Amino acid sequence: MRVMGVDPGLTRCGLSVIESRGGRQVIALDVDVVRTPSDEPLQRRLLTISDTVDHWMDTHQPDVVAIERVFANQNANTAMGTAQAGGVIALAAARRGIDVHFHTPSEVKAAVTGNGRADKAQVTTMVTRILQLQQKPTPADAADALALAICHCWRAPMIARMAQAEAMAAEQKRAYQARLKSARGLKAAT
Repeated sequence: MRVMGVDPGLTRCGLSVIESRGGRQVIALDVDVVRTPSDEPLQRRLLTISDTVDHWMDTHQPDVVAIERVFANQNANTAMGTAQAGGVIALAAARRGIDVHFHTPSEVKAAVTGNGRADKAQVTTMVTRILQLQQKPTPADAADALALAICHCWRAPMIARMAQAEAMAAEQKRAYQARLKSARGLKAAT
């Protein structure tokens, strides 16, 4: 499975692509950070991110895109910009029929370090070890994008099992309701 991990942001947007080789074995294929100047109009900044993401998706052809979920932030402008960048990326994936999954920062930290409250240095250190990189990815946005992709690779089997269980439960509920309706119909006829 090829996963594109994205740490969305307007000023710095981390992008990565990793490949899962089964189990917990993952290999980094590419990582970069898209930068946009803060004095540029919003629409131009989003276009820069969109153009870069389009190129990455066309080049790397990921099976899934893992994006960091925006969480409540003290700075509403930062949260809004992050959400807008994430939306542009999710839209690019949807246009290509690529599944998109959102992961919270604490889910990513817990998956990579074992601690949902780990700091950026701990995440970077573990990403470097997990991917057996020669040097730490910089800036932190690059490491975060890699961590998102790792998190999704490791959580994907559980996500698939949960979706399968939910589908099975929905089918069982539908069958039960049909039997119940039939029984009520028989009871009313007698």
